[in-house]
Amino acid sequence: MIGVYGGTFDPVHYGHLRTALEVQEQLNLEAMLMLPAREPPHREAPQASPGARRDMLALALQGQDRLVLDERELARPGPSYMVDTLESLRAEHGERPLGLVLGEDAFAGLDGWHQWQRLPELAHLLVMTRPGGVRPTGEAARLLAERGVADPARLHGRPAGLVYQCEVTSLAISATAIRTQQAAGRSSRYLLPEAVLDYLVEHRLYC
Repeated sequence: MIGVYGGTFDPVHYGHLRTALEVQEQLNLEAMLMLPAREPPHREAPQASPGARRDMLALALQGQDRLVLDERELARPGPSYMVDTLESLRAEHGERPLGLVLGEDAFAGLDGWHQWQRLPELAHLLVMTRPGGVRPTGEAARLLAERGVADPARLHGRPAGLVYQCEVTSLAISATAIRTQQAAGRSSRYLLPEAVLDYLVEHRLYC
């Protein structure tokens, strides 16, 4: 199974990287694709350019092969709709299982996504959970009740359609807070990889 982990990565930090790695290890994924969005449709525009966010993510992923930079959303004009990304991946990988990684907040608001009903047709939904996290309601709760599985082995037996909850380490690291710290002249050291910190300092990002 191939994992799909999207985001703005503005900037990428250890909260992104650690959770992606934990899901990859828990589910023995062939790869975890890390996809920076060019134009995120569900939130304000990123402060850093698409190229800068790609460069920072590439620096963060150096020296390992479990998490893989995928630039398809950066190359596609217009809003970075996940349904388009999954269609592209499905065309490449045929019936190989795909797993869309979502935080609890994103899963809870899934019914606000573009063509959200099609997402379970294209990939499994891998929901990252934390103790005391958000309990799904509405359409998210219905999806979990109808499609939720407790045995991760079932995910590898079909290309899409199931919901699995993955408990991950709770790291309260915020890209918004990092941007605020940089703008105030405070250090963000130990919140993100040193190479990424060096990059944003060198390029005066978020100042």
